[in-house]
Amino acid sequence: MIHSNHSMYSIFCCCCCALQTREIHTHMELEGSGSLCFQGKPRRVEKSRRELPLPPPEDGEGLGLLSVVAMYNFSAKEDTDLTLLQGEEYTILHKQDEFWWRAQDREGNKGFIPSNYVMERNRVEANSWYCENMTRTEAERLLRQQNKEGGFVVRDSSQKGIYTVSVYTKTLSADGDIRHYQIKISDGGQFFLAEKHTFNTIAEVICYHEHNAAGLVTRLRYAVGPMERCVPATAGFSSEKWEINPTELTFMKELGSGQFGVVKLGKWREEHKVAIKAIREGAMCEEDFYEEARVMMRLCHPKLVQLYGVCLQQRPLLIVAEFMENGCLLNFLRQKSGTLTDAWLISVCQDVCEGMEYLEEHQFIHRDLAARNCLVNEHNVVKVSDFGMTRYVLDNQYTSSSGAKFPVKWSPPEVLHYSKYSSKSDIWSFGVVMWEVYSEGRTPFENRSNVEVVTDITRGIRLYRPHRASPSLYAVMYRCWHEKPQGRPPFSELLQEIKKMAENPDHHNKDMTVKPYT
Repeated sequence: MIHSNHSMYSIFCCCCCALQTREIHTHMELEGSGSLCFQGKPRRVEKSRRELPLPPPEDGEGLGLLSVVAMYNFSAKEDTDLTLLQGEEYTILHKQDEFWWRAQDREGNKGFIPSNYVMERNRVEANSWYCENMTRTEAERLLRQQNKEGGFVVRDSSQKGIYTVSVYTKTLSADGDIRHYQIKISDGGQFFLAEKHTFNTIAEVICYHEHNAAGLVTRLRYAVGPMERCVPATAGFSSEKWEINPTELTFMKELGSGQFGVVKLGKWREEHKVAIKAIREGAMCEEDFYEEARVMMRLCHPKLVQLYGVCLQQRPLLIVAEFMENGCLLNFLRQKSGTLTDAWLISVCQDVCEGMEYLEEHQFIHRDLAARNCLVNEHNVVKVSDFGMTRYVLDNQYTSSSGAKFPVKWSPPEVLHYSKYSSKSDIWSFGVVMWEVYSEGRTPFENRSNVEVVTDITRGIRLYRPHRASPSLYAVMYRCWHEKPQGRPPFSELLQEIKKMAENPDHHNKDMTVKPYT
């Protein structure tokens, strides 16, 4: 067990939180396979090791060619990379691994590209009006920011495989209003917004309503698309680069220090802002960390703070990670208390749940999920952070479940009594994170000592309903706190429930099917 009450700045923090401190409590282990940490020393199951990808077979390149469109610009970082231009078409020659593909442009140039920067031409996601991973709250913020009549985005609905069109109009209110329409599927398998106008593809539906309102509050005049949103992080800076040359790093500002060492704001190759953590010698089990660093870097999801690489050949050891402008979620909640909308609060829960669902799918256990271990970017999107590091700390008190540094108020009974971790213990912690969000940064069980909390939890006492949480939302939290791990829902199920709540905050403003017009 690893834990710290030492005050420090986020390993993945930014200059915006330079004046703030936070507690960092980080835990992660492989569940079922990979490294399981017992009493500080990891035990390895080699079958789980993810090897670095092999180069493409020379005689197999070009088989089964795939045409894709670049959704974002990408500048080649190495000679082996290929530069991408948004909207341009490319041919995939070889899928080196999940995150980096070998591609060719129209001029015949070849190189590796990040797979999450491109999309197949014939998919909905390849269109300029589609916004991947955009929540209802983000869509409304973006549309109001653009403030254009008929501005619209197409995004994922709360139901998997179903899409929603969000449209901005001033015809109903001078301040502007937003309507959300779900794209339906007829019995014959055709798509429609207005029942009288069905089409074979979603793109055809959008094209029709760009010229005809046909029952919508206004026609789709202006595709907002994912403009001004963060470009997705890549798994490393290039296809081959996981170990970073320290001479390529520029240190800009010290953010703080803590259990492992000093955290600084910096730049990689004078271009990319990054968070750099210098590990104090003797603070961690470095040899074990080396073996896991590549695996940790290959955890890549829009709602996880990205590890870009490490500097291993000198001391201190450096860890380079994604830069998050608005810092720690806990501090953010406390600073903005009283100004946060219900829509944003539920979007935070959705962001965290999406990141945790990814870890659950990859059989990774966070072990210390809490608001203090989530970070906020410049667009107020929240990402899960601080997983994977503290398994390697060399501090008996820090790793002991009997120590005062143990995160009791975020831990389920099986962890408190038996130090038994699983994705289900992360579920319990997620329920507490939801409570922190809806209490706008209050400390759970704030007037109770750790010993008293252990007694209360064992007796079946749970956190009260925060004043910002509806009874139905509190019911979701409460499901996370079932006494037995098997009684708690998986993150995939929780995510669907949260998405439905986010899409239908009240019966007046929910997804609609357009009625036929005359």
